[in-house]
Amino acid sequence: MFDLLVLGGLGVDLRVRVPQLPLPAADSLTVPPIDLRIGNTGAGVALAARALGLRVAVVDVLGADPAGEVVRRALERAGVHAELVVDPGGTRRSVNLVDPAGRRMSLYDPRPWQGPPPFSPQRLAALARDAAHVHISIMDWVPPLLPGLRAGLPAGVGLSTDLHDWDGDNPYHRPFAEVADLVFVSGVRLGDRAGALAAALAPRTTAVTRGADGAELFTGGAPPVRVPAAVAPAPVVDTNGAGDAFAAGLLAARLRGAGLADAAAYAARVAAAACAHDGMEYPPGLLPTR
Repeated sequence: MFDLLVLGGLGVDLRVRVPQLPLPAADSLTVPPIDLRIGNTGAGVALAARALGLRVAVVDVLGADPAGEVVRRALERAGVHAELVVDPGGTRRSVNLVDPAGRRMSLYDPRPWQGPPPFSPQRLAALARDAAHVHISIMDWVPPLLPGLRAGLPAGVGLSTDLHDWDGDNPYHRPFAEVADLVFVSGVRLGDRAGALAAALAPRTTAVTRGADGAELFTGGAPPVRVPAAVAPAPVVDTNGAGDAFAAGLLAARLRGAGLADAAAYAARVAAAACAHDGMEYPPGLLPTR
């Protein structure tokens, strides 16, 4: 039995510390050591949730390449159960440019999946039956499996997804939103349209994250609940993965019986703590547990 099943979103991050963003025009810059590490959204949720004490499983495709080995070893060190299919196209990767304030710009190479879905609907349904909650990353192999996953979800098992910087219009994201009970979305492209989008997604709960400006919770037709950002427990070194940590914190608190507003406040603390850590391999005890 797992507390959390994460579908998709494994990859590696090539983290590059840069003097400023945007970068100055130059032929070359000398930077601190460049590290290849586990990254991408599913990894961020899974590793943060594991650091919070949840029993976590992740299902995805991964290349039989050195980048894939980085991911496999990191999941094993964290104690995250992984069910993986080899992707001939290789492991997803991102180049993350991080400035001295911890802000980042990510250049994402998705390594699109080719062919039919790598997992059968029956296999995903079996994994979902063994979980208390399912969180879906917006990977390209997932959409054909969404209707069967939703239909086969046992009573009481919640389903969430993170739509990242969705503008509210791109049709790719909508099937993920429509099967979810809880939708995470960045407000970076929504601006003041967040309320209208949340109303369109009702009765789903929508959490709109806004980085250092906190978050907003929309539930049904109720007024939005403002969630202030928390103060990091140490200097901010890297904001990569903060949104994933927020999602993991909210899910962990809800699974432990917290109300939505309290869970979101806890999630803000988890996200802040993640920003004070270098990388996504959060050791137990780094993130707050209550």
